[in-house]
Amino acid sequence: MRRPEPPSPAAEARSQAAADWLVRRDRGLTGAEQDEFLQWLAADPRHGEWLALHRGTVADFSALADWRPEHSEEPNPDLLAPAPRRSPWIRFGVLAAAAAVVLAVFWAHSTSAPETAGTRQTDSELKRRILEDGSTVELNRGAVVTISFSAGERRATLVSGEALFAIAKDPRRPFVVRAGGVDVRAVGTAFSVRLDSGAVEVLVTEGRVAVAGPAELAAPATVAAPPEAPAPTLVDAGHRATLNLAAGTPPEVVPVSPQAIARQLNWQPQLLDFSSAPLAVAVAEFNRRNRVQFVLADADLADLPIVASVRSDNVEGFARFLAAAPGLKIERRGAAEIVVRRKR
Repeated sequence: MRRPEPPSPAAEARSQAAADWLVRRDRGLTGAEQDEFLQWLAADPRHGEWLALHRGTVADFSALADWRPEHSEEPNPDLLAPAPRRSPWIRFGVLAAAAAVVLAVFWAHSTSAPETAGTRQTDSELKRRILEDGSTVELNRGAVVTISFSAGERRATLVSGEALFAIAKDPRRPFVVRAGGVDVRAVGTAFSVRLDSGAVEVLVTEGRVAVAGPAELAAPATVAAPPEAPAPTLVDAGHRATLNLAAGTPPEVVPVSPQAIARQLNWQPQLLDFSSAPLAVAVAEFNRRNRVQFVLADADLADLPIVASVRSDNVEGFARFLAAAPGLKIERRGAAEIVVRRKR
């Protein structure tokens, strides 16, 4: 992709700002940052072009990182190929390329505002929360979690349901998830916790956690504790620990295959990546996964190619993307239907 504008101090400033936003996108944006980002993007059409350029550069370097000299005598030309020539739909694609970056990071405002101590989240829909320390919590439908941070500890209490935690590393403040009298302690890792009527299940997808049941938590936490006092059970990535709350026995830890992990966590929203996909295909994907339904009012919109990367639960972000596309507009019919049509 060519540079959006000739070199100049102003152009370099815009380029640097776009690069900064790309970095901030990778770590996740708060609700306030999302608003700031959209204002910056709307202020100048070159902002979106610079953002798309940097995003493509990162992708190129990622592809080059996969090449190893021992695999072939000559570099793979596909990894070094120039950007393809612009297709006939580029008029729509210019904005789409910029909006694709927006969609990759702009989760609906109501599902990504930073959580502060004492807040509780519960809803019939999936929720993703960015906590004040940068950790994220994804709640399955019906899950309830309370958050309480202090100077020495970060604590979340799973009141009901299932949640997936991705913990920002902070050795000075361990992250503890309490569920049904069971503590799951981590420093920087990823794991899910599910609380049923009589059991707690911990599935570790990254790193290691320490799981302590009621018996371990009841043991004296002093140097005078008896030698037989049970220690927390360490659970590594790719393993599942199950605690029977009624039995009060140590957790049962078993290895879990990547396929089984994927099946257990298939409730998570997925990143939908549309590359020149017909709009009808994208709409069908969203409609299959969400209560809110998109309707194409004009038949000729079905084959309109789009470029976008967006979470499958980000209905509002996808609606904003379509509303910003040249020649398109959206109309809401109640709370459960969004109509997409051409501007007349």
